[in-house]
Amino acid sequence: MEKSRLLFSGSGGQGVITAAILMAEAAVRYESLNAVQAQSYGAEARGGATRSDVIIWDKPIYFPRVTQANVLICLTQAAFNKYQEMIRPGGLLVTDSRLVKNSRKVDARRIELPFYEAVMDTIKKPVVLNICMLGAVIAVTELVRIESIKSLIAERFAEEFHETNFQAVDLGVELVRQFQSK
Repeated sequence: MEKSRLLFSGSGGQGVITAAILMAEAAVRYESLNAVQAQSYGAEARGGATRSDVIIWDKPIYFPRVTQANVLICLTQAAFNKYQEMIRPGGLLVTDSRLVKNSRKVDARRIELPFYEAVMDTIKKPVVLNICMLGAVIAVTELVRIESIKSLIAERFAEEFHETNFQAVDLGVELVRQFQSK
């Protein structure tokens, strides 16, 4: 397996760090891979720039930060503007098509998906935007199985939130399927 370096980014309060933690934990607990996760916040806890690094590999990982991302996920324009240069040439850039306008040329495969729109139209709860994005990232990278994330959600989230979060994961997977079929 190639070392996978993912950089999840957005705004404080969007759940970017929660999504990254779930990804790393699923890789370790359910896929028997090694993973590390590190995070940083902007000056404000909510609304400031947020970044979470995840490295997944089948070998030991000695440095916990992403310096060049294979996969860059941006949920806000500010995050895209700040982190766009961290993507490896030929990497994968995943953005919300409503919240991020990629005006600059980036040497990466781009997947622009309507996360916010789809969540509001289908689930009507913006709080699961991060889980929808996570479902999409898993569908496109195939680093962990969807069942692994759902098992982790069932363990870590209160029961009344399971179904909504499962819907959000499935919605993210469906957005990728629709994008790939175009």
